[in-house]
Amino acid sequence: MSILEAIVLGIVQGLTEFLPISSTGHLRVVPALAGWDDPGAAFSAVVQIGTMAAVLLYFRRDLWNILVAWTRGLRDREVRRTADSMLGWYILVGTIPIVVAGVLFEDQIENGARNLWIIGTMLIVLGFVLLAADRLGSKSRDVDNLTWRDGILIGCAQALALIPGVSRSGASMTAGLILGLNRKAAARYSFLLSVPAVVGSGLYQLQDIGGPGGVGVAPTIVATLFAFISGYAAIAFLLRWLTSHPFDIFVAYRVLLGAGVLILVANGTIS
Repeated sequence: MSILEAIVLGIVQGLTEFLPISSTGHLRVVPALAGWDDPGAAFSAVVQIGTMAAVLLYFRRDLWNILVAWTRGLRDREVRRTADSMLGWYILVGTIPIVVAGVLFEDQIENGARNLWIIGTMLIVLGFVLLAADRLGSKSRDVDNLTWRDGILIGCAQALALIPGVSRSGASMTAGLILGLNRKAAARYSFLLSVPAVVGSGLYQLQDIGGPGGVGVAPTIVATLFAFISGYAAIAFLLRWLTSHPFDIFVAYRVLLGAGVLILVANGTIS
């Protein structure tokens, strides 16, 4: 992989990780359109560490308050009942589904699930599901009103993002909307929930970077840096956008991109 490819894919990763349009799907589609080699699941997972660094920086106060409250809550029953402490527990239980699914379906994720037919189809299908959730959800709840049920269900939705084209943020935001969260709350919880799963995945996949057939260390570092920069910008943009706009623009983009991918694969333009 050249440095130019690394910069482009890093920017793509950062912009699409937090927007509900599938970062892993884009990291498969963009190289295919450009005539580049597929960077592979390991590269996608490791570069996500850059975007997680963006989350850690943007939500540093929230995450610190959650960590402190959760830790103190292990010893103090009163602290355990606070919103920050409970949010820590919801993030913990919400991470379990994606960890279990990742272990059980590791081979399929790294190989068959990167099929462009699957990516194109999932972009379209989840786009319409997101549209329905945004239209029909009550949007009457905030993050402070989450329950154990919400944590588990949104975590199960996040696990669907192991299929490229689904979108981790898109799936978890969709579940949040279905459960009655307002748009900004659904996005905020999606970002917080992503931290342990994506950091863990990235660290686990580090062993494959620089190995035979994999992407080199230098391009991976460059891509991760650019993913951090563009990821931070994407978080700030989305949280501002959702205060006064629906998800329609992202739904339209998903459907158009998915249809385009299916057409190009069908006529042999990309493979």
